[in-house]
Amino acid sequence: MKFRFSLLSLALLTSFISACTSPQVPISTPSPPNPFTQSPQSQTNTPTSPHPTATSTVPVTPTAGLPQQATATPESPGISLPQYTLSAVLNYAQHHLSVEEQIDYTNNSSAALSDLLLIVEPSRYPGVFQLGDLTWGDGQPVTDYEREIGLLRIPLAEDLQPGEQISLSITYQLDLPSPSPSYYGRPVPFGYSSRQTNLVDWYPFIPPYVPGEGWLAHNAGPFGEHLVYDLGDFTVDIQLSDSNPDLVIAASAPAVTNDGWHHYEHNNARNFSWSVSDQYVLTTTTVDSTVVLAYHFPFDDEAGEVVLDTTAESLELFNTLFGPYPRKTLSVVEADFLDGMEYDGLFFLSKGFYNSYSGGTGDYLIAIAAHETAHQWWYGALGNDQALEPWLDEALSTYSERFYYENLHPEALDWWWTYRIYYYQPRGWVDGTIYNPEGYWAYRDAIYLNGALFMDDLRKEMGDEAFFEFIRVYAAEHVGQIVTADNFFDTLASFTPSDLSPLLENYFKNR
Repeated sequence: MKFRFSLLSLALLTSFISACTSPQVPISTPSPPNPFTQSPQSQTNTPTSPHPTATSTVPVTPTAGLPQQATATPESPGISLPQYTLSAVLNYAQHHLSVEEQIDYTNNSSAALSDLLLIVEPSRYPGVFQLGDLTWGDGQPVTDYEREIGLLRIPLAEDLQPGEQISLSITYQLDLPSPSPSYYGRPVPFGYSSRQTNLVDWYPFIPPYVPGEGWLAHNAGPFGEHLVYDLGDFTVDIQLSDSNPDLVIAASAPAVTNDGWHHYEHNNARNFSWSVSDQYVLTTTTVDSTVVLAYHFPFDDEAGEVVLDTTAESLELFNTLFGPYPRKTLSVVEADFLDGMEYDGLFFLSKGFYNSYSGGTGDYLIAIAAHETAHQWWYGALGNDQALEPWLDEALSTYSERFYYENLHPEALDWWWTYRIYYYQPRGWVDGTIYNPEGYWAYRDAIYLNGALFMDDLRKEMGDEAFFEFIRVYAAEHVGQIVTADNFFDTLASFTPSDLSPLLENYFKNR
Protein backbone atom coordinates (compact mmCIF):
# COMPACT_ATOMS: atom_id res chain seq x y z
CA MET A 1 0.00 0.00 0.00
CA LYS A 2 1.56 3.32 -1.10
CA PHE A 3 0.24 6.77 -0.27
CA ARG A 4 2.93 9.16 -1.39
CA PHE A 5 1.34 12.58 -1.19
CA SER A 6 2.48 15.49 -3.32
CA LEU A 7 1.83 19.14 -2.51
CA LEU A 8 2.34 19.90 -6.19
CA SER A 9 -0.34 17.35 -6.99
CA LEU A 10 -2.82 19.05 -4.67
CA ALA A 11 -1.94 22.49 -5.95
CA LEU A 12 -2.50 21.38 -9.52
CA LEU A 13 -5.75 19.68 -8.60
CA THR A 14 -7.04 22.78 -6.89
CA SER A 15 -6.99 24.58 -10.22
CA PHE A 16 -8.64 21.84 -12.24
CA ILE A 17 -10.12 19.45 -9.70
CA SER A 18 -13.31 19.13 -11.66
CA ALA A 19 -11.21 17.64 -14.47
CA CYS A 20 -13.65 18.54 -17.19
CA THR A 21 -14.32 22.18 -16.62
CA SER A 22 -12.25 25.24 -17.25
CA PRO A 23 -11.44 27.17 -14.07
CA GLN A 24 -10.84 30.87 -14.00
CA VAL A 25 -8.48 30.64 -11.03
CA PRO A 26 -4.77 30.74 -10.27
CA ILE A 27 -2.91 27.55 -9.40
CA SER A 28 -2.53 27.98 -5.68
CA THR A 29 -3.88 26.47 -2.48
CA PRO A 30 -3.16 26.45 1.24
CA SER A 31 -0.99 23.61 2.47
CA PRO A 32 -3.14 20.52 3.10
CA PRO A 33 -3.28 18.65 6.38
CA ASN A 34 -1.18 15.52 6.72
CA PRO A 35 -3.16 12.77 4.96
CA PHE A 36 -1.86 10.13 7.33
CA THR A 37 -2.92 11.77 10.59
CA GLN A 38 -6.03 13.81 9.78
CA SER A 39 -9.57 12.51 9.50
CA PRO A 40 -11.86 13.63 6.67
CA GLN A 41 -13.26 17.08 7.26
CA SER A 42 -16.92 17.27 8.11
CA GLN A 43 -19.35 18.46 5.51
CA THR A 44 -20.32 22.05 6.11
CA ASN A 45 -23.41 22.09 3.93
CA THR A 46 -26.71 21.83 5.75
CA PRO A 47 -26.28 18.88 8.08
CA THR A 48 -26.42 15.37 6.73
CA SER A 49 -25.39 12.09 8.24
CA PRO A 50 -21.65 11.30 8.23
CA HIS A 51 -20.15 9.70 5.13
CA PRO A 52 -18.28 6.55 6.14
CA THR A 53 -15.21 5.39 4.27
CA ALA A 54 -16.06 1.73 4.58
CA THR A 55 -14.63 -0.50 1.89
CA SER A 56 -17.79 -2.41 1.05
CA THR A 57 -17.84 -3.52 -2.57
CA VAL A 58 -20.37 -2.55 -5.20
CA PRO A 59 -22.61 -5.46 -6.28
CA VAL A 60 -21.29 -5.90 -9.81
CA THR A 61 -23.59 -8.63 -11.08
CA PRO A 62 -26.18 -7.04 -13.39
CA THR A 63 -29.78 -7.55 -12.40
CA ALA A 64 -31.36 -10.34 -14.41
CA GLY A 65 -33.45 -9.17 -17.33
CA LEU A 66 -31.78 -5.77 -17.70
CA PRO A 67 -30.25 -4.87 -21.05
CA GLN A 68 -26.73 -6.24 -21.30
CA GLN A 69 -25.64 -4.20 -24.31
CA ALA A 70 -25.99 -0.44 -24.21
CA THR A 71 -26.10 1.06 -27.68
CA ALA A 72 -26.17 4.84 -27.99
CA THR A 73 -29.18 4.77 -30.30
CA PRO A 74 -32.42 6.70 -29.86
CA GLU A 75 -35.29 4.46 -28.83
CA SER A 76 -38.01 6.36 -30.68
CA PRO A 77 -38.87 4.75 -34.05
CA GLY A 78 -38.49 6.75 -37.22
CA ILE A 79 -35.68 9.00 -35.97
CA SER A 80 -33.02 9.83 -38.54
CA LEU A 81 -29.86 11.16 -36.93
CA PRO A 82 -27.99 14.15 -38.36
CA GLN A 83 -25.32 13.02 -40.79
CA TYR A 84 -21.99 14.85 -40.73
CA THR A 85 -19.60 14.14 -43.59
CA LEU A 86 -16.26 15.88 -43.17
CA SER A 87 -13.09 15.96 -45.25
CA ALA A 88 -10.20 17.74 -43.50
CA VAL A 89 -6.60 18.46 -44.49
CA LEU A 90 -4.28 19.51 -41.64
CA ASN A 91 -0.95 21.22 -42.07
CA TYR A 92 0.44 20.46 -38.63
CA ALA A 93 3.51 22.70 -38.91
CA GLN A 94 1.51 25.70 -40.13
CA HIS A 95 -1.44 25.05 -37.78
CA HIS A 96 -3.91 25.27 -40.63
CA LEU A 97 -6.97 23.12 -41.32
CA SER A 98 -9.04 23.09 -44.53
CA VAL A 99 -12.47 21.49 -44.27
CA GLU A 100 -15.32 20.48 -46.54
CA GLU A 101 -18.45 19.52 -44.62
CA GLN A 102 -21.91 18.29 -45.52
CA ILE A 103 -24.77 18.17 -43.04
CA ASP A 104 -27.92 16.17 -43.72
CA TYR A 105 -30.45 17.12 -41.07
CA THR A 106 -33.90 15.69 -40.41
CA ASN A 107 -36.38 17.56 -38.24
CA ASN A 108 -37.08 14.93 -35.59
CA SER A 109 -39.06 17.30 -33.41
CA SER A 110 -42.82 17.72 -33.37
CA ALA A 111 -42.58 21.40 -34.34
CA ALA A 112 -42.00 23.11 -37.66
CA LEU A 113 -38.63 24.90 -37.81
CA SER A 114 -38.43 28.42 -39.18
CA ASP A 115 -34.65 28.57 -39.03
CA LEU A 116 -31.60 26.36 -38.77
CA LEU A 117 -28.97 27.02 -36.12
CA LEU A 118 -25.34 25.97 -36.40
CA ILE A 119 -22.98 25.95 -33.44
CA VAL A 120 -19.61 27.22 -34.72
CA GLU A 121 -17.25 27.11 -31.74
CA PRO A 122 -14.06 28.03 -33.68
CA SER A 123 -15.63 31.40 -34.52
CA ARG A 124 -15.33 32.34 -30.84
CA TYR A 125 -11.59 32.83 -31.38
CA PRO A 126 -10.55 35.97 -33.30
CA GLY A 127 -9.11 35.26 -36.74
CA VAL A 128 -9.54 31.49 -36.54
CA PHE A 129 -12.65 30.64 -38.60
CA GLN A 130 -12.89 31.72 -42.24
CA LEU A 131 -16.12 30.73 -43.90
CA GLY A 132 -15.89 29.78 -47.57
CA ASP A 133 -18.87 28.49 -49.51
CA LEU A 134 -22.24 27.86 -47.86
CA THR A 135 -24.73 26.12 -50.13
CA TRP A 136 -27.91 24.10 -49.95
CA GLY A 137 -27.89 20.45 -50.94
CA ASP A 138 -28.96 21.34 -54.49
CA GLY A 139 -25.91 23.57 -54.91
CA GLN A 140 -27.73 26.87 -54.51
CA PRO A 141 -25.84 29.39 -52.34
CA VAL A 142 -27.20 30.32 -48.93
CA THR A 143 -27.46 34.08 -49.17
CA ASP A 144 -29.46 34.89 -46.06
CA TYR A 145 -27.80 34.09 -42.74
CA GLU A 146 -26.80 35.77 -39.51
CA ARG A 147 -23.44 35.32 -37.81
CA GLU A 148 -23.16 35.70 -34.05
CA ILE A 149 -20.37 34.78 -31.65
CA GLY A 150 -20.19 31.01 -31.84
CA LEU A 151 -23.33 30.72 -33.98
CA LEU A 152 -24.60 30.85 -37.53
CA ARG A 153 -28.36 31.21 -37.97
CA ILE A 154 -30.06 30.52 -41.30
CA PRO A 155 -33.69 31.64 -41.74
CA LEU A 156 -35.63 29.17 -43.87
CA ALA A 157 -37.75 30.31 -46.82
CA GLU A 158 -40.26 27.61 -45.88
CA ASP A 159 -40.66 25.98 -42.49
CA LEU A 160 -38.99 22.59 -42.15
CA GLN A 161 -41.85 20.31 -41.15
CA PRO A 162 -41.49 17.34 -38.78
CA GLY A 163 -39.86 14.46 -40.64
CA GLU A 164 -38.52 16.63 -43.46
CA GLN A 165 -34.81 16.73 -44.31
CA ILE A 166 -32.52 19.54 -45.36
CA SER A 167 -28.90 19.48 -46.52
CA LEU A 168 -26.09 22.01 -46.26
CA SER A 169 -22.56 22.08 -47.65
CA ILE A 170 -19.90 24.23 -45.99
CA THR A 171 -16.27 24.91 -46.76
CA TYR A 172 -14.06 26.74 -44.28
CA GLN A 173 -10.50 27.26 -43.11
CA LEU A 174 -9.19 27.23 -39.55
CA ASP A 175 -6.03 29.09 -38.57
CA LEU A 176 -5.65 27.33 -35.27
CA PRO A 177 -4.99 29.30 -32.08
CA SER A 178 -2.32 28.60 -29.50
CA PRO A 179 -4.20 29.42 -26.30
CA SER A 180 -2.25 30.09 -23.14
CA PRO A 181 -3.71 28.88 -19.82
CA SER A 182 -5.21 32.34 -19.36
CA TYR A 183 -6.73 32.58 -22.85
CA TYR A 184 -10.25 33.91 -22.28
CA GLY A 185 -9.55 33.35 -18.58
CA ARG A 186 -9.40 29.56 -18.82
CA PRO A 187 -7.50 26.64 -20.32
CA VAL A 188 -8.74 25.80 -23.82
CA PRO A 189 -8.47 22.30 -25.34
CA PHE A 190 -8.95 23.59 -28.91
CA GLY A 191 -5.79 24.64 -30.76
CA TYR A 192 -2.11 23.80 -30.73
CA SER A 193 0.95 23.81 -28.48
CA SER A 194 4.56 22.87 -29.16
CA ARG A 195 3.62 19.26 -28.42
CA GLN A 196 0.18 18.66 -29.92
CA THR A 197 -2.76 19.97 -31.93
CA ASN A 198 -6.26 19.31 -30.58
CA LEU A 199 -9.33 19.44 -32.80
CA VAL A 200 -12.38 19.50 -30.54
CA ASP A 201 -15.73 21.08 -31.44
CA TRP A 202 -13.95 22.00 -34.67
CA TYR A 203 -16.87 21.78 -37.11
CA PRO A 204 -20.29 23.46 -37.31
CA PHE A 205 -23.05 21.27 -35.87
CA ILE A 206 -26.76 21.52 -35.14
CA PRO A 207 -27.81 21.51 -31.47
CA PRO A 208 -30.95 19.82 -30.12
CA TYR A 209 -34.28 21.52 -30.68
CA VAL A 210 -36.97 21.46 -27.98
CA PRO A 211 -40.51 22.42 -29.03
CA GLY A 212 -41.69 25.38 -27.02
CA GLU A 213 -38.13 26.25 -25.96
CA GLY A 214 -36.17 26.43 -29.19
CA TRP A 215 -32.57 25.50 -29.92
CA LEU A 216 -30.49 24.38 -26.94
CA ALA A 217 -27.68 26.86 -27.44
CA HIS A 218 -26.10 28.73 -24.52
CA ASN A 219 -23.57 31.46 -23.97
CA ALA A 220 -20.13 30.29 -22.92
CA GLY A 221 -19.30 30.87 -19.27
CA PRO A 222 -15.96 31.57 -17.56
CA PHE A 223 -15.91 27.93 -16.45
CA GLY A 224 -17.80 24.73 -17.18
CA GLU A 225 -19.14 23.46 -20.48
CA HIS A 226 -21.98 25.19 -22.30
CA LEU A 227 -22.64 22.90 -25.28
CA VAL A 228 -25.50 20.43 -25.67
CA TYR A 229 -25.00 17.62 -28.18
CA ASP A 230 -27.57 15.60 -30.05
CA LEU A 231 -26.49 12.23 -31.36
CA GLY A 232 -25.21 12.19 -34.92
CA ASP A 233 -23.47 9.93 -37.43
CA PHE A 234 -19.97 11.07 -38.43
CA THR A 235 -18.01 10.11 -41.52
CA VAL A 236 -14.62 11.79 -41.34
CA ASP A 237 -11.64 11.73 -43.69
CA ILE A 238 -8.39 13.31 -42.53
CA GLN A 239 -5.18 13.92 -44.40
CA LEU A 240 -1.95 15.23 -42.86
CA SER A 241 -0.23 17.35 -45.49
CA ASP A 242 3.10 17.54 -43.63
CA SER A 243 6.01 15.36 -44.62
CA ASN A 244 6.70 14.59 -40.96
CA PRO A 245 6.52 10.77 -40.68
CA ASP A 246 6.25 10.83 -36.87
CA LEU A 247 2.81 12.44 -36.72
CA VAL A 248 0.24 10.29 -34.92
CA ILE A 249 -3.53 10.84 -34.81
CA ALA A 250 -5.53 9.98 -31.69
CA ALA A 251 -9.25 9.99 -32.46
CA SER A 252 -12.72 9.16 -31.19
CA ALA A 253 -12.94 6.12 -33.48
CA PRO A 254 -10.59 3.62 -35.15
CA ALA A 255 -9.06 4.61 -38.46
CA VAL A 256 -8.86 2.88 -41.82
CA THR A 257 -5.85 4.33 -43.65
CA ASN A 258 -5.61 4.34 -47.42
CA ASP A 259 -3.41 6.37 -49.76
CA GLY A 260 -2.54 8.94 -47.11
CA TRP A 261 -6.12 9.42 -45.89
CA HIS A 262 -7.41 8.34 -42.49
CA HIS A 263 -11.07 7.31 -42.64
CA TYR A 264 -13.32 7.22 -39.57
CA GLU A 265 -16.90 6.10 -38.97
CA HIS A 266 -18.29 7.32 -35.65
CA ASN A 267 -22.02 6.66 -35.41
CA ASN A 268 -24.61 7.41 -32.74
CA ALA A 269 -22.11 9.81 -31.21
CA ARG A 270 -22.18 13.21 -29.52
CA ASN A 271 -19.13 14.49 -31.38
CA PHE A 272 -15.92 13.53 -33.19
CA SER A 273 -12.62 14.74 -31.74
CA TRP A 274 -8.98 14.16 -32.60
CA SER A 275 -5.48 15.12 -31.57
CA VAL A 276 -2.18 15.06 -33.48
CA SER A 277 1.42 14.98 -32.26
CA ASP A 278 4.86 13.81 -33.35
CA GLN A 279 5.68 12.97 -29.72
CA TYR A 280 2.98 10.50 -28.75
CA VAL A 281 3.90 7.15 -27.24
CA LEU A 282 1.00 4.73 -27.68
CA THR A 283 0.16 1.86 -25.34
CA THR A 284 -2.90 -0.34 -25.72
CA THR A 285 -4.91 -3.03 -24.02
CA THR A 286 -8.27 -4.69 -24.65
CA VAL A 287 -11.29 -4.77 -22.35
CA ASP A 288 -14.02 -7.11 -23.55
CA SER A 289 -14.38 -6.01 -27.20
CA THR A 290 -12.97 -2.50 -26.71
CA VAL A 291 -9.38 -1.48 -27.44
CA VAL A 292 -8.10 1.16 -25.00
CA LEU A 293 -5.50 3.43 -26.60
CA ALA A 294 -3.44 5.62 -24.28
CA TYR A 295 -1.28 8.38 -25.78
CA HIS A 296 1.35 10.04 -23.60
CA PHE A 297 4.51 12.10 -24.00
CA PRO A 298 7.87 10.27 -23.84
CA PHE A 299 8.89 11.67 -20.45
CA ASP A 300 5.75 10.27 -18.77
CA ASP A 301 6.11 6.53 -19.42
CA GLU A 302 5.30 5.39 -15.88
CA ALA A 303 2.24 7.64 -15.56
CA GLY A 304 1.17 6.68 -19.09
CA GLU A 305 1.08 3.01 -18.15
CA VAL A 306 -0.91 3.85 -15.01
CA VAL A 307 -3.46 5.78 -17.07
CA LEU A 308 -3.82 2.83 -19.46
CA ASP A 309 -4.37 0.41 -16.57
CA THR A 310 -6.76 2.72 -14.72
CA THR A 311 -8.84 3.41 -17.82
CA ALA A 312 -9.05 -0.30 -18.59
CA GLU A 313 -10.01 -1.17 -15.01
CA SER A 314 -12.64 1.58 -14.94
CA LEU A 315 -14.05 0.53 -18.29
CA GLU A 316 -14.42 -3.07 -17.18
CA LEU A 317 -16.10 -2.08 -13.91
CA PHE A 318 -18.44 0.49 -15.45
CA ASN A 319 -19.40 -1.97 -18.21
CA THR A 320 -20.95 -4.03 -15.46
CA LEU A 321 -22.39 -1.23 -13.35
CA PHE A 322 -23.84 1.00 -16.08
CA GLY A 323 -24.15 -1.23 -19.17
CA PRO A 324 -21.52 -2.16 -21.77
CA TYR A 325 -19.55 0.56 -23.50
CA PRO A 326 -20.71 0.38 -27.13
CA ARG A 327 -17.60 1.50 -29.02
CA LYS A 328 -14.67 -0.38 -30.54
CA THR A 329 -12.08 1.98 -29.05
CA LEU A 330 -11.59 4.44 -26.20
CA SER A 331 -8.71 6.91 -26.55
CA VAL A 332 -7.10 8.76 -23.64
CA VAL A 333 -4.66 11.53 -24.51
CA GLU A 334 -2.17 13.36 -22.32
CA ALA A 335 -3.14 17.01 -22.64
CA ASP A 336 -0.58 19.77 -22.98
CA PHE A 337 -2.84 22.07 -20.97
CA LEU A 338 -3.88 22.28 -17.32
CA ASP A 339 -7.28 20.73 -17.67
CA GLY A 340 -9.05 17.51 -18.51
CA MET A 341 -11.96 17.16 -20.89
CA GLU A 342 -14.31 14.43 -22.04
CA TYR A 343 -15.50 13.79 -25.58
CA ASP A 344 -17.36 10.87 -27.07
CA GLY A 345 -14.84 8.04 -27.51
CA LEU A 346 -11.87 10.16 -26.38
CA PHE A 347 -10.82 12.15 -23.36
CA PHE A 348 -7.89 14.31 -22.33
CA LEU A 349 -5.97 14.16 -19.04
CA SER A 350 -3.82 17.12 -18.08
CA LYS A 351 -0.04 16.84 -18.19
CA GLY A 352 -0.19 18.21 -14.65
CA PHE A 353 -1.64 14.92 -13.41
CA TYR A 354 1.03 12.93 -15.25
CA ASN A 355 3.89 15.14 -14.05
CA SER A 356 2.80 15.05 -10.41
CA TYR A 357 1.99 11.33 -10.25
CA SER A 358 3.07 10.09 -6.81
CA GLY A 359 3.43 6.39 -7.58
CA GLY A 360 0.55 5.28 -5.36
CA THR A 361 -3.10 4.42 -5.86
CA GLY A 362 -4.21 7.46 -3.86
CA ASP A 363 -3.41 9.93 -6.63
CA TYR A 364 -5.34 12.42 -8.74
CA LEU A 365 -4.02 10.91 -11.98
CA ILE A 366 -5.92 7.74 -11.12
CA ALA A 367 -9.02 9.41 -9.71
CA ILE A 368 -9.46 11.67 -12.73
CA ALA A 369 -8.79 8.86 -15.22
CA ALA A 370 -11.68 6.97 -13.60
CA HIS A 371 -13.80 10.15 -13.66
CA GLU A 372 -13.25 10.78 -17.35
CA THR A 373 -13.92 7.15 -18.20
CA ALA A 374 -17.26 7.41 -16.39
CA HIS A 375 -18.12 10.35 -18.66
CA GLN A 376 -18.45 7.90 -21.54
CA TRP A 377 -21.77 7.04 -19.86
CA TRP A 378 -22.59 10.29 -17.98
CA TYR A 379 -22.19 12.63 -20.99
CA GLY A 380 -21.73 10.20 -23.90
CA ALA A 381 -24.39 7.51 -23.67
CA LEU A 382 -26.66 9.82 -21.67
CA GLY A 383 -26.32 13.42 -22.82
CA ASN A 384 -27.49 16.40 -20.79
CA ASP A 385 -27.66 20.18 -20.82
CA GLN A 386 -24.15 20.88 -19.54
CA ALA A 387 -24.84 24.57 -18.97
CA LEU A 388 -28.09 24.42 -17.02
CA GLU A 389 -27.94 20.93 -15.45
CA PRO A 390 -24.25 20.09 -15.22
CA TRP A 391 -24.70 17.88 -12.16
CA LEU A 392 -26.26 15.17 -14.30
CA ASP A 393 -22.89 14.33 -15.78
CA GLU A 394 -20.40 15.82 -13.30
CA ALA A 395 -21.84 14.64 -9.98
CA LEU A 396 -22.37 11.13 -11.33
CA SER A 397 -18.88 10.99 -12.84
CA THR A 398 -17.31 12.24 -9.62
CA TYR A 399 -19.18 9.68 -7.54
CA SER A 400 -18.21 6.98 -10.03
CA GLU A 401 -14.65 7.52 -8.82
CA ARG A 402 -15.80 6.03 -5.53
CA PHE A 403 -17.07 2.94 -7.34
CA TYR A 404 -13.58 2.53 -8.79
CA TYR A 405 -11.80 2.89 -5.45
CA GLU A 406 -14.11 0.78 -3.33
CA ASN A 407 -14.01 -2.10 -5.82
CA LEU A 408 -10.45 -2.00 -7.10
CA HIS A 409 -8.31 -0.02 -4.65
CA PRO A 410 -10.10 0.08 -1.28
CA GLU A 411 -6.82 0.89 0.44
CA ALA A 412 -7.05 4.37 -1.11
CA LEU A 413 -10.72 5.03 -0.45
CA ASP A 414 -9.98 7.07 2.68
CA TRP A 415 -7.55 9.18 0.63
CA TRP A 416 -10.26 9.78 -1.97
CA TRP A 417 -12.79 10.98 0.59
CA THR A 418 -10.22 13.15 2.35
CA TYR A 419 -8.51 14.89 -0.54
CA ARG A 420 -10.93 14.61 -3.42
CA ILE A 421 -14.05 15.56 -1.47
CA TYR A 422 -13.79 16.66 2.18
CA TYR A 423 -10.68 18.82 1.94
CA TYR A 424 -12.66 21.43 0.00
CA GLN A 425 -15.57 21.48 2.45
CA PRO A 426 -18.16 21.30 -0.35
CA ARG A 427 -21.43 23.14 -0.11
CA GLY A 428 -23.97 24.76 -2.42
CA TRP A 429 -26.99 23.70 -4.45
CA VAL A 430 -26.34 20.68 -6.63
CA ASP A 431 -28.81 21.89 -9.27
CA GLY A 432 -26.86 25.06 -10.01
CA THR A 433 -25.66 26.15 -13.46
CA ILE A 434 -22.31 27.09 -14.98
CA TYR A 435 -23.29 30.74 -14.55
CA ASN A 436 -22.75 30.74 -10.79
CA PRO A 437 -22.16 34.41 -9.84
CA GLU A 438 -20.01 33.30 -6.88
CA GLY A 439 -17.33 32.02 -9.24
CA TYR A 440 -15.51 28.83 -10.07
CA TRP A 441 -14.90 27.59 -6.54
CA ALA A 442 -18.59 27.74 -5.67
CA TYR A 443 -19.53 26.05 -8.94
CA ARG A 444 -17.02 23.23 -8.44
CA ASP A 445 -17.92 22.64 -4.81
CA ALA A 446 -21.66 22.52 -5.47
CA ILE A 447 -21.84 20.53 -8.71
CA TYR A 448 -18.98 18.05 -8.46
CA LEU A 449 -18.23 17.61 -4.78
CA ASN A 450 -21.54 18.28 -3.06
CA GLY A 451 -23.09 16.37 -5.94
CA ALA A 452 -21.00 13.35 -4.96
CA LEU A 453 -22.13 13.75 -1.35
CA PHE A 454 -25.74 13.79 -2.53
CA MET A 455 -25.20 10.56 -4.45
CA ASP A 456 -23.66 8.97 -1.37
CA ASP A 457 -26.52 10.03 0.89
CA LEU A 458 -28.99 8.77 -1.71
CA ARG A 459 -27.20 5.43 -1.76
CA LYS A 460 -27.35 5.16 2.03
CA GLU A 461 -31.06 6.04 2.02
CA MET A 462 -31.86 3.40 -0.61
CA GLY A 463 -29.40 0.64 0.28
CA ASP A 464 -26.89 -0.78 -2.16
CA GLU A 465 -29.15 -3.26 -3.92
CA ALA A 466 -31.83 -0.72 -4.87
CA PHE A 467 -29.28 2.02 -5.56
CA PHE A 468 -27.25 0.05 -8.08
CA GLU A 469 -30.34 -1.36 -9.74
CA PHE A 470 -31.56 2.24 -10.13
CA ILE A 471 -28.23 3.31 -11.69
CA ARG A 472 -28.32 0.44 -14.20
CA VAL A 473 -31.94 1.01 -15.19
CA TYR A 474 -31.50 4.80 -15.40
CA ALA A 475 -28.59 4.29 -17.81
CA ALA A 476 -30.42 1.64 -19.87
CA GLU A 477 -33.71 3.53 -20.16
CA HIS A 478 -32.17 6.82 -21.27
CA VAL A 479 -29.25 5.75 -23.44
CA GLY A 480 -29.05 7.93 -26.54
CA GLN A 481 -31.20 10.67 -25.01
CA ILE A 482 -30.58 14.07 -23.49
CA VAL A 483 -31.62 13.52 -19.90
CA THR A 484 -33.04 16.03 -17.46
CA ALA A 485 -33.32 16.09 -13.69
CA ASP A 486 -36.94 15.02 -14.13
CA ASN A 487 -35.78 11.88 -15.95
CA PHE A 488 -33.38 11.11 -13.09
CA PHE A 489 -35.96 11.55 -10.36
CA ASP A 490 -38.81 9.88 -12.27
CA THR A 491 -36.69 6.75 -12.66
CA LEU A 492 -35.56 7.01 -9.04
CA ALA A 493 -39.15 7.01 -7.81
CA SER A 494 -39.57 3.44 -9.06
CA PHE A 495 -36.79 2.16 -6.82
CA THR A 496 -37.49 3.61 -3.41
CA PRO A 497 -40.67 3.96 -1.38
CA SER A 498 -38.94 6.42 0.94
CA ASP A 499 -39.87 10.05 1.18
CA LEU A 500 -36.76 11.70 -0.20
CA SER A 501 -37.99 15.24 0.44
CA PRO A 502 -35.66 15.96 3.40
CA LEU A 503 -32.66 14.71 1.39
CA LEU A 504 -33.57 16.72 -1.70
CA GLU A 505 -34.23 19.86 0.33
CA ASN A 506 -30.71 19.49 1.69
CA TYR A 507 -29.05 19.48 -1.71
CA PHE A 508 -31.42 20.96 -4.32
CA LYS A 509 -32.84 24.44 -4.59
CA ASN A 510 -35.59 23.58 -7.05
CA ARG A 511 -37.01 20.23 -6.03
